[in-house]
Amino acid sequence: MSGSQETEKAVTLERNKQSPTDIELQSPNTQASERKLLLKIDLHVLPVLWVLHFVNFMDRANIGNAKIQGMEKELHLIGQRFNIAVWVFNLGYLVMGVPLMLVFKRFGPRSLCGMMACWGIFVIGCGLVKKWQGLVTCRLLEGMAEAAFVPGAAYLVGTYYKKDEYLTRYVIFFTASIVAAAVNGFVSSLITKMDGTAGYSAWRWIFIIEGLFTVSVSFASWFLMPPFAQFSTFLTASEISLLIARTQADGDEFDVTKDHLSLSVVLHHLKDWKIWTGVLMNLGVTESANSIANFQPTILRGLGYTATQAQVHTIPVYLTGAAMSVIFAYLSERVKLRYPFYILGCAILATGLSIMIAYPKAAGVRYTGMFFMASGAYISMPISIVWTAINTGRGYKRAIALGAIVNFGTAGAFVSSNVFLFEETPRFRTGFSTGLGLCCLGAAAATATAVGCWWENRRGEAKRKVSEEGAGEAAGRESRFKFSL
Repeated sequence: MSGSQETEKAVTLERNKQSPTDIELQSPNTQASERKLLLKIDLHVLPVLWVLHFVNFMDRANIGNAKIQGMEKELHLIGQRFNIAVWVFNLGYLVMGVPLMLVFKRFGPRSLCGMMACWGIFVIGCGLVKKWQGLVTCRLLEGMAEAAFVPGAAYLVGTYYKKDEYLTRYVIFFTASIVAAAVNGFVSSLITKMDGTAGYSAWRWIFIIEGLFTVSVSFASWFLMPPFAQFSTFLTASEISLLIARTQADGDEFDVTKDHLSLSVVLHHLKDWKIWTGVLMNLGVTESANSIANFQPTILRGLGYTATQAQVHTIPVYLTGAAMSVIFAYLSERVKLRYPFYILGCAILATGLSIMIAYPKAAGVRYTGMFFMASGAYISMPISIVWTAINTGRGYKRAIALGAIVNFGTAGAFVSSNVFLFEETPRFRTGFSTGLGLCCLGAAAATATAVGCWWENRRGEAKRKVSEEGAGEAAGRESRFKFSL
């Protein structure tokens, strides 16, 4: 379907849409239709994005596995050189996050496929470099190309679901990164058997094979990538009408095709305080999540495990984190609250970090601490992203908010790559202490968000009552939107 046809379809739907009062969302027939609609959306949207995110995280986390398979020695990664190769990736995120999100919003979800092909090429480049400076360059370019993928996918998911359905679906998408991190160690251990093939070391084959796979998947995904909800080609007219009614009943606008974009609009949206508390919430747990991904194999290796044993021992840690993430996302949506579960995740994370600091030499105890770290971080990370997204409405503002929170939030990864000091291996006291401090910062930001949203809801309710008393119910629609707590 061409761009003009898609726009025409969206406008036609907007003209003919029914209000929530016209469609009885609480009737048994409509509830059955909603369940059918949700299942159809789940099957068309989530599997594709899950696979792409799986591949995305495989590429992002493979540097930790490559390091313990000989890359450190061959490229002379002495001192902080490895950390530079890690943090420069996140610099790419910081630079290109919001700009590429605007490109994504303008040209649609298929733009992610092109970005994926680019970062796959740069991953291959990581396996072909001869000097550590080449590795740093490829990692920077990879980070720039990847910057819009996670926030873009989060935005796409959010166009199809109500506020109290969004978190669980996003977490399902998010678990792809956790499973990928677990499987990546096993896959890397298999690839290492190619050591010496065609004259390339095992660590080079890790990058080359995973990069080639990424490029292949990017081409296939072009034909499977779902469009934005307002341009949906897999839903019938009646299903889209129901989707519109659900969105309006949730206090949101469905059609954002006329959303205006300019530099002044972008700057205006970025003044919303909720975006920046969201950045701090994400920052508070991202540092620890990235330390798990990038340094867990090194920590385990330093505790006496072989390279292969270290990679295999990461798998249970990630799978536990994935299970905890899904369980608590479901509970959060059942009770329609995000704040308590974010704080719970921070408490679990803080417990794990405290264990890592207090028991620097006890291998078994530290391994247990990794389970706490992964579980806590993976509970809180998706909540910080979705909670901010649903409190910023839809359209370009949500796109900008997601770009900001995910990519400025990756400053946590920037921090982790600079505080896990080579000379502190495998204790990393500075790294874990910094993570504990950031975890407390995230909890404080979440508390500020909850209090601020509660206060704004009170003000909005008061304005709505005044508007309805003065000009009828229609005049109060602007205050129908309520911030989630």
